[in-house]
This record gives sequence, C-alpha cells and structure tokens, in this order.
Amino acid sequence: MLGWRKFTFVLLGLGLYLACTPDDPVETVPLRDRAEQQILDRDSLQVYLSNHYFNSGELAAMSNPMDSDILIEALPENGQLPDPSNQSLLIDAVETHTTTYLEVEYEYYVLRIRQGGGAEQPHFSDDVRVQYTGSYFDGSIFDSRVNPEELDLTYLVAGWSRVLPQFNIAESFVNNPDGTVTYNNPGVGVMFLPSGLAYFDGNGAIPPYTNLVFSFTLFQSDVNDHDSDNVPSFLEDLDGDLNLATDDTDNDFNYNFNDADDDGDGVLTIDEDLEPDTDLTVDRDGDGDPTNDIGDGDPTNDDSDNDGIPNYLDTDSTGSRND
Repeated sequence: MLGWRKFTFVLLGLGLYLACTPDDPVETVPLRDRAEQQILDRDSLQVYLSNHYFNSGELAAMSNPMDSDILIEALPENGQLPDPSNQSLLIDAVETHTTTYLEVEYEYYVLRIRQGGGAEQPHFSDDVRVQYTGSYFDGSIFDSRVNPEELDLTYLVAGWSRVLPQFNIAESFVNNPDGTVTYNNPGVGVMFLPSGLAYFDGNGAIPPYTNLVFSFTLFQSDVNDHDSDNVPSFLEDLDGDLNLATDDTDNDFNYNFNDADDDGDGVLTIDEDLEPDTDLTVDRDGDGDPTNDIGDGDPTNDDSDNDGIPNYLDTDSTGSRND
C-alpha cells in the first residue's frame, strides 16, 4: 500500500470555470452518434499527428525525463522539421491502439517516452499518483498538475483507464528532508484521445466533441477495493469491458465494485470467504488467535457447491464465515 491519504476524486476538468454568466445565451449542440463522431475524430487526430513534432532527441538524452520536458510543436509553413536530427513527427512515433467503449470501437494514440522501471502496472480501476497536463490541439492548456497528485482511474475519462495500465510505475523513490519525493525512472508518455474517450459532448469549459492531449508522468499506483469486500475492484469487472458501471450481479442498481453484498443473498461478500486461512500471522477475526481464522482473505476462490460460480456471486451459496 502506498499510504497516501484517500480523498474524494473528481473527473478531470470538473473544477474548470465555465466562462459564462446567467445572462449569456447557452448554445445547445445536438447529441451526435458516437460511431460517426469517432470517424471524424480519428481523421482529425491523424491530421494533428502528421503536422506536429516533438523534441525526441532531447528527451532521449535525458536520464530521467518527465512529462513537463515534452515539447510538442506545429510544423512550420514549409512542412519541414526545423532540426530533423533532434525532432520527430508524432505520426512516426506514436502507437495506435483500439478499444471498445459504450459499444463503439475507438482508435487512440500513445507516445511512449519512458515505460517506467517499476515492477507494477496499474489496473484500470486503481489509484495512481501522477502529474499531467491536458491541452487542446492549439496547445492551450485546460488542466495541469505540476506536482504529484493522487487520482482514482475509476472516475476519470475512459482514455486514462486504457492508457495508464500500459505503463509501469517508477523504479524507486526517495523521501527528501524537505518533504518532497524524488522518483527514479517513472512511466512517461502522451495520450491523444478522441472525444469519445474524453468528454464527448462536453464538460464545463471543454467544448463538445473535442479531441484532447494529455502528457503524464506515472509515479505510483495502488490496487483499489472501493467497497472493502476483499475483491479488488478490477476483478469486479465481470464482463471484461473495463467499465465497472456495467456489472451489477443482483440488479440492485449498486454496481458490484461498490456493493458489499454482490449477489444480494444477505451474506456480505467478505464473509463468503470460507477457504482455510493461509496467513497464520494475521488475526483476521480479532479474537487474539491468528491461527483459528476462517477465510484466506480472498472471496473469489470459494465455491461451496462446485457449480463454477464463486459463493459471493451465487445466491444458492449462503454460507458465512460467521456461522
């Protein structure tokens, strides 16, 4: 565990000031079809990537580059790189990825500056410690964090939950006497997102159907268990669509990742853990004897009736470790 203080997370950009007054006319933009918009966004992204370059040579020479060291510029009018030996077109350097979100296949792009030297990669629903800059195609910045900040990927735009898990955390870190932390070899990159993996029809000051650019540095991550039921949130994604808002086993309108009783059988998920305790040093039931606990801390491996459905998702299995 990272040990950072948990707090209530908000979507990137929700804190932006909406530049209008109650007397200003509000322009209503008709809701567009996601699949059709993705085609437009893909073309727009490819044009942008073909007409912008970054300081590849400078970054390669740095021992510990951060997202703030990435410089993206538009090509001059002659269409030539000012310094080809130290600069690269984005279109020649990015990776092309696809993902399905809300039943639409999206194409997005990743510029991988540094993979990150740590052993771990975040899951799509984990907490991450990052710094980042969000910008429009014209280079103007709409959001930025120059110091490491803790964010929950579950509550960010969909593109983040696709991109951050492709990078590793920092190789190591040092706590400095002044309270700051120095990270060695973190994951560093840039994501180029279509509007459908960002805010789609808009959010606050971000206009509808806007493609966005996020540069980022990934320092640390921590596995999330939002409902503290001993089932990590990424495992609550039963249909594998990277969207926790589509998994509700008991149809109680409380998604599994936030539901302490996933199958609605009256037995808490954490108490449907009946496997023999394998950790004889932790006193799970708090009775002073760590050797007599019931449960190994993992409800996902308990299937009392051997029907292939774990107890915590099976209404036919109502045994509790408290029985």
